[in-house]
Amino acid sequence: MRHDTLIDAIGNTPVVRLRMDVPEDVEVYAKLEMHNPYAMKDRVARRMILQARRTGALTDGAPIVESSSGTMALGIALVGTYLGHPVHIVSDPRIDPVTLAKLTAMGCTVHIVEAMTSQGWQSARLERLAELVQDLPGAYWPRQYSNPDNPAAYRALAEELMDDLGTVDVLVGSVGSGGSLCGTSAALLERLPDLKVVGVDCVGSVLFGQPDMATRKQSGLGNSLFPDNIDYRLIDEVHWLSDDEAFDATHGLAREQKIFAGNTSGSVYRVLSHLAARAAPGTRLVGIMPDRGDRYADSVYRHQPSGPVAQAPARVAFGTTVTSWSYASIPRHDRPVLVFLESNTTGTGTLALRTATRLGFAPVLLTADPGRYAAFGTAGCPTVTCDTEDPTAVLDAVRGAAGGRTVAGATTTSDFYLEHTARLAGSLGLPGHAPATAAACRNKALTRAALRNAGVPQPAHAVVADIAGVPEAVARVGVPCVVKPVDGSGSQDVRWCPDEATAVEHAARVLAVTENVRGQKSAGEALVEEFVGGAEYSVEMFCTGGEAVCVGVTRRTMTPLPHFVETGHLFPAGLPAARQAELAEAARQALKAVGFEHGPAHIEMRLTPVGPVVIEINGRLAGGMIPEIVRAATGLDLLEQQVRAATGLPTYLEPARSRQAGLRFLTAGDVGRLVAITGTAAAERVPGVMAVVTTGTPGRAVRPPRDAYDRLGHIIAVGDTPQEVEATLDTAMALVRVETTAG
Repeated sequence: MRHDTLIDAIGNTPVVRLRMDVPEDVEVYAKLEMHNPYAMKDRVARRMILQARRTGALTDGAPIVESSSGTMALGIALVGTYLGHPVHIVSDPRIDPVTLAKLTAMGCTVHIVEAMTSQGWQSARLERLAELVQDLPGAYWPRQYSNPDNPAAYRALAEELMDDLGTVDVLVGSVGSGGSLCGTSAALLERLPDLKVVGVDCVGSVLFGQPDMATRKQSGLGNSLFPDNIDYRLIDEVHWLSDDEAFDATHGLAREQKIFAGNTSGSVYRVLSHLAARAAPGTRLVGIMPDRGDRYADSVYRHQPSGPVAQAPARVAFGTTVTSWSYASIPRHDRPVLVFLESNTTGTGTLALRTATRLGFAPVLLTADPGRYAAFGTAGCPTVTCDTEDPTAVLDAVRGAAGGRTVAGATTTSDFYLEHTARLAGSLGLPGHAPATAAACRNKALTRAALRNAGVPQPAHAVVADIAGVPEAVARVGVPCVVKPVDGSGSQDVRWCPDEATAVEHAARVLAVTENVRGQKSAGEALVEEFVGGAEYSVEMFCTGGEAVCVGVTRRTMTPLPHFVETGHLFPAGLPAARQAELAEAARQALKAVGFEHGPAHIEMRLTPVGPVVIEINGRLAGGMIPEIVRAATGLDLLEQQVRAATGLPTYLEPARSRQAGLRFLTAGDVGRLVAITGTAAAERVPGVMAVVTTGTPGRAVRPPRDAYDRLGHIIAVGDTPQEVEATLDTAMALVRVETTAG
């Protein structure tokens, strides 16, 4: 076939029927994507770069930067340099010499990171890449993991399959960034609604509910991160192969079919062979084979198995940890439903919905006001409008949304709906709290009563329902004291009061509130309690299998009095082991006092000279981005564990690594309106900074923080010691300016 340019030669790769011992009339084909100039990712590179040139995101002669250690790098190099762009590829020491030679031969600059971050090599590459974007004027970063042109590039591959074969019954493909399998299957499903889509992953990849193993050797598939381009709703079945099994399969592909390919193709071949041998007569199966094997000549093709290699997969329930070839069925038409009863609005609510989809569930969000989540999105999951204060309406909505499917769990990411969710789970016979337990966590007056009955150390306190009772309450607990609503959240209306007059004034303000920010009726009571001095900590707990596991202790930095708003966190807290154990035991006793036996909990304490004093019990994951710094430090995804606990899946609470992480919040120093938040790009370049996020929009009314809703963003950093993390955060914070104007 004649082409005017090398770029035009991308695509239109051959489809070859494989020779296999299969049932009569079963046809098995391989789509040989290694017949592109370099490999399958040439398609993606062409699409992303040409689209960027059309839209102006990439100007003539501007540099292109991307993170890759394999065929995406080659595709970007091919298309980018051919069109006259300097190309910078960020990779790591695992890059093979053949790929490195090809990249340098095409004129690319290759940047090799020297060490992995707390989230592995990919995270380290992305940090270096972010630096390049800032240092190279006009640089274009295709962002292969989230760029919608990645999966869109495979619509052409789907059209080629339809032109060549007319129909396909089963499509098998590897999953790394998610583009090839999801892009191809999305296009095919428009015309072939009964198509079965099978994903191939590797043991030790997090993509399909497995714990991360940084020691895995397979390349081209699997991931330690969650790419946005994976649409889990399209995939019916997933297989995992170990390194030995994948490499053995690659040898088999060359030996049996004479196709010298990479380990992704080998894994696809092994799964394709298994499915074909069990296919019904007349079935047509296609496997996508991404790249050739020359770069693997000294690795995969010299590999010797360390033990027995499975010749057939074990069937497991989705979410089960695997160590060898296994598969799980997650049919897209009949996935069990996970009900979310309302959500928070900080972003983790959307992430929870995505996590549920990734774990094989069909999430459904029940809400009284869909508009509340318009700015955050619902990850493409169905939203059902109902009166979430009415248990009967909620049950009717759940049954209607399930449509006969199994309801696997009910959960929430909103503190305001813990009791509602407990009632729903109980009504459906699902895992969850007893309603009384949820109420005892949600209502601080009930918390105080439960702790008092159990003898757990807590502040002296009194509950008042009218102003007349405040002087007596203050006399009982002493001054200074703290006054707060019994059912508040996010530090709203929590105030230190130096004297009785201030306490009376603030209690009047609290008692005047008739409904909260969600429109729920307020409890109509205020808590007057002793002010407890000492350092502030929170204990992150997770209850599973009858055991209350301490995930770790967070050190919390607060605003100056009279308000109690967290300005920063450090995890782990850096305490001596004995003090941490003391806090953990106090947390266990607090949870026992309220009957807490299921899922995550966040217990706030002050550490006094005589020991821990429990301030609050939150029957949910911590807010304030604490789960993110826990993940950065330990590798534990607590949000995933919440979804697992809610649906009865096994939970994994063993840390994958041991580092330090910390966070500082961005806040305004004056009352007024936000003009801009500047210096964030410079802060992102500080070594050790993992994320700089701004949430404040220009024109917004701002003030020095009185509650959590006054925050304007945050910076997260990681390191090896508490001192290193604190120094990194100090440096980054000094570069950021929150500019305000009066008004």
